[in-house]
Amino acid sequence: MKVLKFGGTSVGSVENMRAVMQLITDGNQKIVVLSAMSGTTNSLVEIANYLKKKNKDAARQVINQLEQKYYKVVNDLYTTEEKKEKGKTVVFSIFQTIKSFTSGEFNEVGENAIIAQGELLSTALFAELMLENGYKTVYLPALDFMKIDSDKAADAHFISENIAKVLQENEVADYYITQGFICRNATGDIDNLQRGGSDYSATLIGAAIDSEEVEIWTDIDGFHNNDPRFVENTKKIDQLSFDEAAELAYFGAKILHPQTVLPAKLQNIPVRLKNTMNPSDEGTLITAESSSHGIKAVAAKDGITAIKIRSYRMLNAYGFLKNIFEIFEFFKTPIDMISTSEVAVSLTIDNTKHLKEIVSELKEYGEVEVDYDLTIACIVGEMIAEETGFAAKVFAALKDIPIRMISYGGSRHNISVLVKTDLKKQTLQALSNDLLNSK
Repeated sequence: MKVLKFGGTSVGSVENMRAVMQLITDGNQKIVVLSAMSGTTNSLVEIANYLKKKNKDAARQVINQLEQKYYKVVNDLYTTEEKKEKGKTVVFSIFQTIKSFTSGEFNEVGENAIIAQGELLSTALFAELMLENGYKTVYLPALDFMKIDSDKAADAHFISENIAKVLQENEVADYYITQGFICRNATGDIDNLQRGGSDYSATLIGAAIDSEEVEIWTDIDGFHNNDPRFVENTKKIDQLSFDEAAELAYFGAKILHPQTVLPAKLQNIPVRLKNTMNPSDEGTLITAESSSHGIKAVAAKDGITAIKIRSYRMLNAYGFLKNIFEIFEFFKTPIDMISTSEVAVSLTIDNTKHLKEIVSELKEYGEVEVDYDLTIACIVGEMIAEETGFAAKVFAALKDIPIRMISYGGSRHNISVLVKTDLKKQTLQALSNDLLNSK
């Protein structure tokens, strides 16, 4: 059985929902994972933000506007009065839930519950559309099997055990419709897998049922060898290894959620990225094997902050880096890049939530400098860090661009450079000209 995931744009309109129905209804049994309709999650976040600020009137105004939008969707989506009434009941029920948070105190539990309603809306309405058109369809609530632990990591054992139970409890169908993104946390409250998490939901489900393939359907044909928003004439990549795809996703390729690859890699389940608007294209296939040796693509990750700690206590000392890393561990802040010398260590983070506290702790170990508005450009390929002269090619390509840091040798699959964000486009174009187009 395959798992197919469709993003917000793919189900972003009545026409797109019908197109997705036509795509999936080939008679082969599958689980279909849906995001919220495009724009819905943004509106729900806006509602939650107003409630956090105790601006309930503004929250109610956005709620009412969104509710009316969905009543129009229902009216346009179905052809029978029976299903139109069923759709209206779904919309009414979900918006009653959202409105219930406009009275009383509002907290993070309520915020996560509100944000989850977008996926609950899209899947409930889509399942009814499938039934109206005579397809044997079952609605599977992801909140019955999708769970994260106290560290916000996916609870793979729970997911595997409970999705099997949910599938057994429901009648055998050709199409199972469920939500991406949403889950329950260790305390049983509604939570989520963070923005873009529907991709991650799909591969977690795929791994749990040992799927033959996971398909991620978006609005572009697959991974490109550079960012088409900044670089012209990029090319689609036909095949990537799990490691190459993971590097690209983590370092900024927006087509895939960074955590998506791991569940598929562990179970060796192929992942295919396809375009809802161009379904005949084969897209990008991600497997255990790389299609070729050498550079495949470049990606960039913005919002990077660099921290340098300088201290002569590092010289010929052991335990210094351990103490530094423990500070980041305590504040649950991941590190992207790191570079060391005899008396200094530089590293980067993309989460500045606890930056003030981190810097304060680091000052006990030496002088601290912080640089903002930086971008990591990542060059990805099979064993490129072992290719003779490859580092020289990277430096030659970037000869006119100041490089703040470089990470080389930590992975066989990437070389990363840190530059000022205002030099991002120039950096991507230079790498494209010298490393991709020159091949």
